[in-house]
Amino acid sequence: MIDNFKYLFKEGVRNIWSNRTMSLASVGVLVSCLFLTGAAVLFSMNINAAMKTVEGTNSVKVYMDEGLPVLSAVKAGEEIKKLDNIADCKFIPKDEAIEKVMGMLGEKDATILTGMTGKENPLPDAYQVSFKDLSKYKDTVSKIRKISGVESINDYSDIAAKLTKLDRMVTTGGFWIILILSLVSLFIISNTIRVTMFSRRLEINIMKSVGATNWFVRVPFIVEGVVIGLISGAVASGILYLVYGKLTSMLTSITLFQTVSINSLSASLTGIFLLAGCFFGALGGLISIGRYLKKEGGDVVDW
Repeated sequence: MIDNFKYLFKEGVRNIWSNRTMSLASVGVLVSCLFLTGAAVLFSMNINAAMKTVEGTNSVKVYMDEGLPVLSAVKAGEEIKKLDNIADCKFIPKDEAIEKVMGMLGEKDATILTGMTGKENPLPDAYQVSFKDLSKYKDTVSKIRKISGVESINDYSDIAAKLTKLDRMVTTGGFWIILILSLVSLFIISNTIRVTMFSRRLEINIMKSVGATNWFVRVPFIVEGVVIGLISGAVASGILYLVYGKLTSMLTSITLFQTVSINSLSASLTGIFLLAGCFFGALGGLISIGRYLKKEGGDVVDW
């Protein structure tokens, strides 16, 4: 039994090497399919994480009109505090805001803002406003906008809506791309194995003539597909890990949201990629050999 398995496995690996050009094409297309699938999943996970961050934010920053007198800004703040859903309303003078910006820029870059206080300060006065009840978020923001002296509000609900729209676009587009690439992968894998079958048609005819079962004939070609799938899964997971790691390291410095760490997901993703690769490979092998094993005797030689 073990000797039979070793023989069948060895034959499957030999098939890949014998048709290495077609095998390489199969690996390339399957890697692309798995990579895009993983990229779409990670993108969706990051969008969901960003939306949870946005949805969990119970405060907004309210900016006053440029050049608005301090007394008018204070009066606007008092009106904000009178609203029912306000938990806290902290005044942020523009001079304090410019100091924070200079601190973020660092000592070298902050020199361009040195001396920008008072009338030369380009930033407006603002209020950091926290809400009691997030379910009244939109209603409260709408009321704040109507207060005299309010210029703008960094309303996170707009960001959430844009993120949702982007997630739907990527999910829909990714689904069709992955579906097409999956079909192409199956087609190429099937044809790769079909070429092997054609080159070994006489050998298969002899095996069937001496009583070899259909499954004994099938196994090397299924092994061929599975090995192609395993190689594709390993390569795709490695590429995704490297690309995602580089991309997130760049985005971390410019985005407000914390990206999903791939380190905690690498084992799961690799396992899923390998299983998916095995499935596609085995399915391609079964598809390509299935109908040909219905032929008997001399018909096999005429494939």
